[in-house]
Amino acid sequence: MDLYELTTEPIDINAVARRIVPAECGATVTLDGYARRFTREKDGTTRETEYLVYEAYEPMALKEMAKLIEAARLKFEISNVGIVHRLGRLEIGETSVVISVAAPHRKAAFAACEWLIKELKHTVPIWKKEVYADGEAWAEGESA
Repeated sequence: MDLYELTTEPIDINAVARRIVPAECGATVTLDGYARRFTREKDGTTRETEYLVYEAYEPMALKEMAKLIEAARLKFEISNVGIVHRLGRLEIGETSVVISVAAPHRKAAFAACEWLIKELKHTVPIWKKEVYADGEAWAEGESA
């Protein structure tokens, strides 16, 4: 059973991974994406992040998450997918996104998980604002 959700509450990584495990699978790969302290800028400098804020166009974000899951199922030999993304203010170290992929074999689960996070960042209308001591900036695509 697939799972895709947006939440303002802390994400229980294990609960997401365990909700998608069917009996025919031999592997679940889970990505725990969390707020990091330092961000590398395009010019090579590093900025210290104080906290993050995520916003989304929720109805469309959920539709796009469902589309991603279906596309992943066609592209990879996988069984189930779980995607949960947190919205609102996140402190450094808090989980922002969990992607779990269950598959009969681990190779497909790893490949699908990597593909899903890249596609999520490019296609799902979720935006990340990084807040620094001296200002703030909205992150773009792959750096998000």
